[in-house]
Order: sequence, then structure tokens, then C-alpha cells
Amino acid sequence: MAVYQIVEIGADVLREKAKEVKEINPSIIKLLDNMVDTMFAADGVGLAAPQIGVSKRVIVVKVDDVLVELINPVILEKNGSNSAEEGCLSIPNITGDVVRAARIRVQGLNRQGQMLDFQADRLLARALQHEIDHLEGILFVDVAKKTYRS
Repeated sequence: MAVYQIVEIGADVLREKAKEVKEINPSIIKLLDNMVDTMFAADGVGLAAPQIGVSKRVIVVKVDDVLVELINPVILEKNGSNSAEEGCLSIPNITGDVVRAARIRVQGLNRQGQMLDFQADRLLARALQHEIDHLEGILFVDVAKKTYRS
């Protein structure tokens, strides 16, 4: 597959609300494959399609041995909160303290078009929230209590 260049802060696509995927077709499957390859090549935990310049509601996240690919993801429930340091492939050399829900319930389509509905906590919940924020044009620096330059 292909490894894409990651779009960095300042690019308009990162501030736009991504477009809903109307149909899962071979180009969406290829997008998922390329996003996974790009995320691995960049040593990231997650990636949203806008981060490679594609305004589509598609995310990939890999935590431990769990790879999650979601099309048109929606957070249905949020419970609790915790603060942790986050970074972003689109914002190099900056990290920040971000408060996120400790546990979430997410729904979205997988690459086969099946509806997934599951709960996540810890790093998986944080990464999913971070990537779904990208689909709304929200960057972690917008919600960070404090940011740090490395």
C-alpha cells in the first residue's frame, strides 16, 4: 500500500468538518489500508483521514494489539474523565495536557459495512476521542489545558 504525507497544523482540511462516507467502495477500503500504513510508518497510535488531506469521516487507531477502523464514527456515551498528555502527528514537537472522558461508547461502520457498537476505556478511549475530534475540525491544542514544546 501507500504511505501518505501527514498534513500539519495550518492546513485548512484540519479545521473543516469531514464529509460523511455515503458508500463503502474500493476507494474507501484503499483509504483505510493506506491510513493504517501511514499511521504505522509515522509510529502513531491513531490517524484521521483529514490528517492525510482527505475530508472523509474515517479513522484508524491501534492500541496494544487492537486495530480499530471506523467509518462515520459517533461517540454515543461519555463517562468519567481523566487528564493525560497527548501529541498529534499533525502538530509535531507539541504536546499538551488534555481532559477526556475515561470511558466512551462508540458506534461506526467497519470496512465490511457492518455497524460496530462498543465501549472503550484508557488509551483506546482517549485515542478514539482524539481522532473523532479531527473529523470535527478540532485539534488537541484547542482543548488542552496547557501545551508544551519539545
